[in-house]
Amino acid sequence: MIRKATLALSVAAIAMVPALSAHAQDRQAPAPVLTTPEAQDAWTYAEPAEARVSHVSLDLVTDFDNRRIYGTATLDITAGDDADTLVLDDAGLQIGTVTDGEGNPLSYELGAAKNVDAMGEALGRPLTIAIGDARQVRIDYVSAPDASALQWLPPEATAGGEKPFLFSQGQPISNRSWIPTQDSPGIRQSWDARITVPEGLVPVMSGVRQAGDMHEWGNGWTSYGFVMDNPVPPYLIALAVGDLTHRDLGPRSGVWAEPSMVDAAAEEFGDVEAMIDAAEDLYGPYRWGRYDMLLLPPSFPYGGMENPVMTFLTPTLLTGDRSNTDVVAHELAHSWSGNLVTNASWRDSWLNEGFTTYFENRIMESLYGAERAAMYADLDWGAMIADIDDAGGMDAPSTRLHGEPGETAGQLDYFKGSTFLRTVEKAVGRDRFDAWLRSYFDRFAFQPQTSAGLIADMRANLLTDAEFAAIGVEDWIYGPGLPGNAVHPESETLKAVDAQLAAFNAGGPASAVDTEGWATQQWLRFLRGIDRTQDAARLAELDNALTLSNSGNAYVQSAWFELAIANRYEPAVPAMRAFLDNVGRMLLIRPIYAGLVEQGDWGMEIARSAFAQSRSGYHPIAANMVEGILASE
Repeated sequence: MIRKATLALSVAAIAMVPALSAHAQDRQAPAPVLTTPEAQDAWTYAEPAEARVSHVSLDLVTDFDNRRIYGTATLDITAGDDADTLVLDDAGLQIGTVTDGEGNPLSYELGAAKNVDAMGEALGRPLTIAIGDARQVRIDYVSAPDASALQWLPPEATAGGEKPFLFSQGQPISNRSWIPTQDSPGIRQSWDARITVPEGLVPVMSGVRQAGDMHEWGNGWTSYGFVMDNPVPPYLIALAVGDLTHRDLGPRSGVWAEPSMVDAAAEEFGDVEAMIDAAEDLYGPYRWGRYDMLLLPPSFPYGGMENPVMTFLTPTLLTGDRSNTDVVAHELAHSWSGNLVTNASWRDSWLNEGFTTYFENRIMESLYGAERAAMYADLDWGAMIADIDDAGGMDAPSTRLHGEPGETAGQLDYFKGSTFLRTVEKAVGRDRFDAWLRSYFDRFAFQPQTSAGLIADMRANLLTDAEFAAIGVEDWIYGPGLPGNAVHPESETLKAVDAQLAAFNAGGPASAVDTEGWATQQWLRFLRGIDRTQDAARLAELDNALTLSNSGNAYVQSAWFELAIANRYEPAVPAMRAFLDNVGRMLLIRPIYAGLVEQGDWGMEIARSAFAQSRSGYHPIAANMVEGILASE
């Protein structure tokens, strides 16, 4: 039962004051929902052809004691004259009253849930509201303590150790656990919010903070207002609350973090303003105003999340040498590919990630030169080949770009998608390709997109019939494996690493490996290339010479633990368990848990024990992933 009595009294005065509501005339009208077969979203209950949400207005209180968000969502509806029901997505929300814009009660029904095996999570339930003639709906609700989008961290799990922390992660289908709306990427919505938090905590959101809408109530609560006038896919509505401070990095960029982390973050991400300039020079104006970043606690499950105006980032990027700022470039590039032009359904997530990975590499080339960009792309190539092999080879259905949602192997959405675009670029020349891609972002700005829509645009605005056939565009997108014309960038920097790797694999001493000045990517090339079968003495030599178990680079540690696990190297287990207890980024912990499971009883015992110890510190999305790995035994 929710301990709401004292909290409700504390915020009673807040409820008497109208929440922030953006003026409708300032909002951009959302693009129509696509109705083509490829645009159909299997992961939503919504029926947008009948009635769709166009704007969401949130008035919410963050209850850290009970790990709940409660308040109201007011939805503006676009519907035909004969539409009398609105279907929303709901994952565990406790629904109170539902009324129209005038306060008249509306009847509603919660339908049956269905599961999505590929994601290891439920779609939730359809929330069907009888709207009649109403075109605005107000829902009073409370989120569940285990809402899949939300992670509530106690003070001891933060850098400062004194105040709690909350953050959300909505992609792909988790925002329905704290916002009742149509949670589909093809149903774009503008939004505004008033967020009320305990005094001493600061909220940030993926919307523009309204300077005049902060209010200290004098009863232990403070409210802040946010607005996003551009219509966005609802997975991009994001919230974080904590002991946060800000540093400007440029005229339109900055970083938020806990006070003890903000200086390191500002140093690591100091190139971001130059990245924005490079991105605009390549593919047109940045259309979101500010570009701020938020450095989250270690439990954040991703490297970054491209929430508009407030990219969320993992602290595992802080290696002191800016070698992992390709992640920042990636999230920035999403401001065009993903946030501006969005996959209409998760069957086409490569349209977000493949385009962004290509764009990211072009930003890195503009700032740091062709060789550094080639190093990133060459490493991605190796990861792509490994993903294809792990999927079962070139004929595996999960190696298609356009496929079933959530079933694309590994990171092929990223790496095969970007390789396709690089192959097209080579076929037509960079100047033609860049002119097309810049115009593509203009033509489809703030709209959903499908693979079929992309192909039509390439035919109309980029490729001749002969070029289309020679490239094999449809085979790339709808076929499995990797076509023979794929362009493989090769890095001279990594070739030098390969020479040292060959010497080590031939029996050379670990002490002869010269790692001076190595960036993360060079470390990964070396560690991933070591022969997988090693004896304990050789692993001890390697660890002692290169300080792998206690490296300050989380990428290096993860790659090393993969090798140690493959050889059941017991001396690495304590450091590995500590790593799993302190890092929640799925890219880094997934291969460790998967490797342990592959080792049978020896590994399963370690994996289960480590997960039991670390689970409470993982975001629900990461915890669900690990549970799926352990269940695959």
